[in-house]
Amino acid sequence: MINKIIVSSVLLVFSSCVVSTELVYTPVNPSFGGSPLNGAMLLNKAQSQNKHRAPINEKTYAEKFQESLERSYINRMVREITDLAFGEGVEDSMFNQDSIFTSGDYEIQILTSGSDTITVQITNMVTGEVVVVEVPRFGE
Repeated sequence: MINKIIVSSVLLVFSSCVVSTELVYTPVNPSFGGSPLNGAMLLNKAQSQNKHRAPINEKTYAEKFQESLERSYINRMVREITDLAFGEGVEDSMFNQDSIFTSGDYEIQILTSGSDTITVQITNMVTGEVVVVEVPRFGE
């Protein structure tokens, strides 16, 4: 018993000689002043814990082909409208008369009968919303 008291008193005396410094907080997250090298690790950890996944919408070959054709046709229409607006290639244009193009839920009507503008009317067939774009002609 006396040995235990002596040992504990000796430990108590020596423990008072311990030197310590103040605690300094260093953040881990680089957004709050932490090391920029922690960014990739924190992002990977957050992504591995994420349970939400975007739905995968696989399209058939026919749907992809139809979308590609529509994009190509719309691109050609924009190019031709630009050429008509600046007076280039007017004689071989596909818009020498008014034309209508239907794509999905939209109907695109191109009116070239005006002498100073080209009017493009885009109609949403589902909601009935109509957007009118007027492009001025410069080359005539």
